[in-house]
Amino acid sequence: MNKIDRDDAFNSDNIRKAMAEIEATPAAKSEAGAPKPEMSRLAVQTAHRLSQENYSPTMIIGTLRLAEFALLALTGFVIYALYVGFSQEVLLLYYGPAIFVGSALAVLLIQTADGYQVPALRSALKTLPRILSAWAAAFALIALGAFFLQSGLAFSRVWFAAWFITGAIALIIGRNIVAYSIRRWARNGIMERRAVIVGGGNMAKALIRSIEQDPDNDIRICGIFDDRDDRRSPPMVAGYPKLGNIDMLVDFARMARIDMLIIAMPLNAESRVLELLKKLWILPLDIRLAAHANKLRFRPRAYSYVGAVPMLDIFDRPITDWDSVAKRIFDIFFSVLAILLLWPVMIGTAIAIKLNSKGPVLFMQKRHGFNNEVIDVFKFRSMYTDQCDPTARAAVTKGDPRVTSVGRFIRKTSIDELPQFFNVLRGDLSLVGPRPHAVVAAAHDRLFAEVVDGYFARHRVKPGVTGWAQINGWRGEIDNDEKIKQRTACDLYYIENWSLLFDLKILFLTPLRLLNTENAY
Repeated sequence: MNKIDRDDAFNSDNIRKAMAEIEATPAAKSEAGAPKPEMSRLAVQTAHRLSQENYSPTMIIGTLRLAEFALLALTGFVIYALYVGFSQEVLLLYYGPAIFVGSALAVLLIQTADGYQVPALRSALKTLPRILSAWAAAFALIALGAFFLQSGLAFSRVWFAAWFITGAIALIIGRNIVAYSIRRWARNGIMERRAVIVGGGNMAKALIRSIEQDPDNDIRICGIFDDRDDRRSPPMVAGYPKLGNIDMLVDFARMARIDMLIIAMPLNAESRVLELLKKLWILPLDIRLAAHANKLRFRPRAYSYVGAVPMLDIFDRPITDWDSVAKRIFDIFFSVLAILLLWPVMIGTAIAIKLNSKGPVLFMQKRHGFNNEVIDVFKFRSMYTDQCDPTARAAVTKGDPRVTSVGRFIRKTSIDELPQFFNVLRGDLSLVGPRPHAVVAAAHDRLFAEVVDGYFARHRVKPGVTGWAQINGWRGEIDNDEKIKQRTACDLYYIENWSLLFDLKILFLTPLRLLNTENAY
């Protein structure tokens, strides 16, 4: 095998440079241009079978860490309450810190001993010596710390021994339950990463065999997609059917719950790989380029691994696993807070709408949500009932006669958007994200996806009540191509640079930006 540096040939830096070009000028015209061929019956059936959410191994392992910390801490506190009694001063000064530090040390040492790897979790009996050794080492460190702090006499030796024994028993029982659950989840397809192979032929066959031969593999291959005909790419590869071409893959990935796309093509097929990426980068998935069959070898840090198979990371799905949990907690907390603070405004708005014109207070509109799913978004009704435009085909303009007098005020102040906090609580929207546009929203009779190549890449995350585009002044009527291009550019910047602090910044800047009502009518 030849070893080469990254600045030679088609290496990982070249890939990242190409990624930047794709994001700057992506080509996804098939989303809104010529009609695409329909998926095969087999592809539709497979997509429906994979429509249920699966459990991310990262989430399960993170939850297990928290659960074992809580379990060990609970046993320590229960034995303290039963044997030592309850003295608040002694608990706060001695036992409480010892319990928390000991439990945290145990989890840290189990992590160091690779006790939270999926293979270790599957076979509890094989890994128990490592787990119990980590628990014993945590106790040894606590004892050492108590000795140096000259506080050893403050602890009951019976409590110390009882906590060690009960903690060990709890770990043994818990680990066996987890091992049984993981094996059952693996059989049922609940705990897995679902992958689609892009590309066929011998390279795809070798990739599939490499993945299947790894006993600790958590990848489930769901099918193969390839643009080549059956002469160059057989309809069945290593027992997996070819489900369609790349355009069909985009539809398939929106129907099924897929985690990863693995491109099985040689690195020297640079132009073909880049053409694929221009179509696929709009999907909220991890995209990897398989490197198992290439003679070129990069430095180890250039790779990630699927089992033992080396992969080059092309795109990562944004806001996943614990990031998504943190964002969801953020959304719920601030949405509930906003509703508690603004309910008088919402009640007053509802009364004003009812007194001003006939019809319902709320208005629902079909908009694009995460991964292009269609969602119902709530708004206060701002138009006369018989002139409402649920499709938003005709954008509201300055002095639009369809808008009521109350509607004009609530649109300028964005009060009409307040019911969307309930969309956030339902899980349709996020508090911060790209604003959801109506399904057939258009600029000069052209759909937004026809104006902006790669427009649907905005839908790699949940849409938001407010967003980075609105903070930067791109709010209100979209009456020319430049406005939707700038909005999309801001949305993509937000997706690539997301953090909770970024969300917080946007959230607190939103009321200030709402003072500028120049483009809102």
